[in-house]
Amino acid sequence: MKKILSVFGTRPEAVKMVPLLLEMRENSGVRSLVCVTAQHRELLDDVLNPFGIVPDFDLNIMTAGQTLTEITTKVLHGLAPILAQEKPDILLVHGDTTTTFAASLAAFYARVEVGHVEAGLRSYDKYRPYPEEINRKLTTAIADYHFAPTEPARENLLNEAVPAEKIFVTGNTAIDMIKHTVRSDYVFKNFAAGGVDFSKKIILMTAHRRENWGAPMVNICRAVKRIAADFSDVQFIWAVHPGKAAHDPPHEILADAPRVLLTEPLHIFDMHNLMSRAHLILTDSGGLQEEAPSFDLPCVVLREVTERPEGLEAGTLVLAGTDENAIYNETARLLSDSVTYKKMAAAKNPFGDGQASTRIVNAILQ
Repeated sequence: MKKILSVFGTRPEAVKMVPLLLEMRENSGVRSLVCVTAQHRELLDDVLNPFGIVPDFDLNIMTAGQTLTEITTKVLHGLAPILAQEKPDILLVHGDTTTTFAASLAAFYARVEVGHVEAGLRSYDKYRPYPEEINRKLTTAIADYHFAPTEPARENLLNEAVPAEKIFVTGNTAIDMIKHTVRSDYVFKNFAAGGVDFSKKIILMTAHRRENWGAPMVNICRAVKRIAADFSDVQFIWAVHPGKAAHDPPHEILADAPRVLLTEPLHIFDMHNLMSRAHLILTDSGGLQEEAPSFDLPCVVLREVTERPEGLEAGTLVLAGTDENAIYNETARLLSDSVTYKKMAAAKNPFGDGQASTRIVNAILQ
């Protein structure tokens, strides 16, 4: 039996690791242990609780205003005794957070093999996304097994001299999660849907990345305000991140904007079921870029670069950047041009078929 320790700390990581944890829970060849760093505390718990996933270890590192240095050192110190005690066969990490890199480094120090879920994504700009691009590349340097979601991600790894036999193309576990969350008869639980006019075109959005703090976030807010004013048939629902730099600008700039609803971060069930009713996504989130095409939703990416070029090539994403006029123009085009909208909505999802978790577990056991 393989002893596998999965380590993650943020809501996006949890969303993508839950399907894999459920798959391992059902497999007799795996003893699955879970360690959360709680880099995001309340957002993390909201994802795990509905699935009955109780962490075996909880580092509980979150403090207000914590720095990247503090996160890194806390994870290293917290994981060292757990690795010494449990001696797992493989430590699994996901994606590109600071928890991901620090946990990988801790495993390396303990001579424990590392499996990297969602490996091989690259923007080739070390400050976009920041610090995620470097977190992901450093994790690649440490990892022993690379679970790449797509063929282009595999090519990135091969170009960096990762041995081909250590790379497994699996699809993205984000797509797996949707089959656990979306229901045709869903009743919203944590989201007050009563105040939303679903007869209008729902634009669901998020924005939180560090490189978008400051002037870029202000530009995003101003673009949203203009769109809401010019298109009376739209309803914005913005799930606002609790961090001050992402929270304050929308509440200051959009307080009096028509048909703009600012909510707290949405429970994953509410988010996915809202996506099933939405018309368009505006986001700087990596996960939403991957999930949107599963709902036939065009996605306007609020970033200067994306490490998910498969979506651009497939036509499911459009890169707007953080210029106010560019965001307005790209969104207005999709609201006004039905031909362009339908073409994006019909594009095939390049990120997976919902079977990534099964492929990852099979690869580990082999």
